[in-house]
Parts: sequence; structure tokens; C-alpha cells
Amino acid sequence: MPRAAPSPETLLEVPPQSRPFAGALPGVVEGERPTLDQIRRELGDCRRCKLCSGRKNIVFGSGNPRAELVFVGEGPGADEDVQGVPFVGAAGQLLTKMIEAMGYNRDLVYICNVVKCRPPGNRNPEPDEVTACEPFLRAQLQAVRPKAIVALGKFAAQTLLRDTTPITRMRGQWREYEGIKLMPTFHPAYLLRQPAEKKKAWEDLQQVMKFFGKQPGQRG
Repeated sequence: MPRAAPSPETLLEVPPQSRPFAGALPGVVEGERPTLDQIRRELGDCRRCKLCSGRKNIVFGSGNPRAELVFVGEGPGADEDVQGVPFVGAAGQLLTKMIEAMGYNRDLVYICNVVKCRPPGNRNPEPDEVTACEPFLRAQLQAVRPKAIVALGKFAAQTLLRDTTPITRMRGQWREYEGIKLMPTFHPAYLLRQPAEKKKAWEDLQQVMKFFGKQPGQRG
């Protein structure tokens, strides 16, 4: 049977979910749990893809290294590139509000991106750039070992799940990444452009809160 043409919403071609990532993870010794510091040292002054040529700072990740909840986005923007911290621009301010509405703060969760350097002009990451950075994302998740992951947008969800389903169809449904529950939802930058979709994103986050036994307004 001929393969269906990819959806126009599909921005990233990844293998089917039945073919998991099989590469070696940087900073990871087999049988041992890595630390984020080990992985960051392995990343070094990364020159593994062309994004290195235009960056000001590598944006590795921030937050609690033993967080029960991790948020994974797409890549740094201009503010993140300057500060070296993920989600500090307008989308980051919205993400902070989302995290606080869930009863957490940024120090309690861990936040990172698929690619660690800013794509020029905030364009979409290209497949070779995702391929170069993906092992570091997977190593980060192995180091933190959260109970749940929120994948913010199609790049995060498609990369971790190896599934090209558009985020509009994937969001709001629990999936699994290496034994960890994963909730795909919209990226905050998309929500800034499409504020009517915030209601759907909040519904997705409420499912995550329910998983952790949290009620709106609860802290800690």
C-alpha cells in the first residue's frame, strides 16, 4: 500500500514510534544515572551542527535536577540566546504563568528544549540540527527521570515520540516516553498567536495536575 503524503502540519520527519532512538547518549555510562553537569560538560562548546555559528549562548536547561515534571520546548529565541536560559521571553512569561497555575514554580520543574542553540530568525529547527541535539535532550531526561513530561509543541512531541502526528491531533492524549508519561500540548509561542487555544492547553495541563493529585491554586 503506498504511503500517505505527510500532513502539511508535519514539520519534522522522524521514524515511526516503533523505531526508538538507538544512539549512544552523551555523558551516560551504561547502567549508571548521569548528572546534568556531566551531560553539560560533554556538550561543551558544541559545534555539532550549523546553529553554533550564529548563537550567543548555548541554552542547556534550567530548574530542579530531580524534578517530577519536565517541560520540553522547541528551541531558544532571541532573549534565551542572550541570557542562556530557556523560556525567558514573551513565550517564557506565558509558560511561567502556566507552571504557576498548575501549582508549581520554575524552581520546582525542569525546562529544556530540543535544540540548544537559537535557529536564525527563530526559524524551525532543521532535521540535521534536531539529530545533532536529540541525544543531549534524551540524556537530560535520563538524568532528571521525571514522573511526567509536557511536550510543548510539535517539535518536542514528534522528536520524543518519533511520531509525525500533528500536534493538533496529538495534544491532550497521554503518551509514553521510555516509561514516562508524556502529555503533548501547544507551545506557548503558538498560544500567544492563537489565544483562543489557551483553553485547550489548560485542559491538557489539568490532566497533568490530576496525574500528580494537584488542584488549581495548590503549591509545592
